[in-house]
Amino acid sequence: MNSINYDLLALAIGYLLGSIPFGLLLTRLAGTTDLRSIGSGNIGATNVLRTGRKDLAAATLLLDGLKGMVAALIGASLSPEGGMIAGLAAFIGHVAPVWLQFKGGKGVATFLGVLFGLDWPTALIFCVVWLSAAALSRYSSLGALTASAAAPIALFMLGHRGEAFVVAVMAAIIYYRHRENIARLRAGTETRIGQKA
Repeated sequence: MNSINYDLLALAIGYLLGSIPFGLLLTRLAGTTDLRSIGSGNIGATNVLRTGRKDLAAATLLLDGLKGMVAALIGASLSPEGGMIAGLAAFIGHVAPVWLQFKGGKGVATFLGVLFGLDWPTALIFCVVWLSAAALSRYSSLGALTASAAAPIALFMLGHRGEAFVVAVMAAIIYYRHRENIARLRAGTETRIGQKA
């Protein structure tokens, strides 16, 4: 295959991996409430936590991250740009899975997984920024927003300009997906970590 075909393969693999709705699958297997009928209605780990199952939320967080990392690593093995293509596709697959009428999660865990697949030092920077911002503010959403904005800057500073552009696109989507959280943060009504919703 030529490089274009490898890139298309990376795109397809990434999207298919990313679109696996682990949160929905795990909660269905466990017999809990349909995720789409509670909380934010999305399929991510934060909404899984609203079922009261911390174990399922942790598993969802891990699997949503792993699918982003695995996609990026497989893509990188196919072509020089394949990691970025597959990583972005996996992220898009998570936030807009075709199987669920394009209604997916907010993408933070998959975003982090893609970072680990593309450049692990930047992934660690993301974790440090997220933990710091969340610990200081007690807002999980603010931690995610701050860290996702920091990631493309870190990649650019580390000389990974192509990756920085792709990650900036993903960060912009995260901000869009968090628009209701942003409105609540501005209004002072966002739920803090440990606070009952």
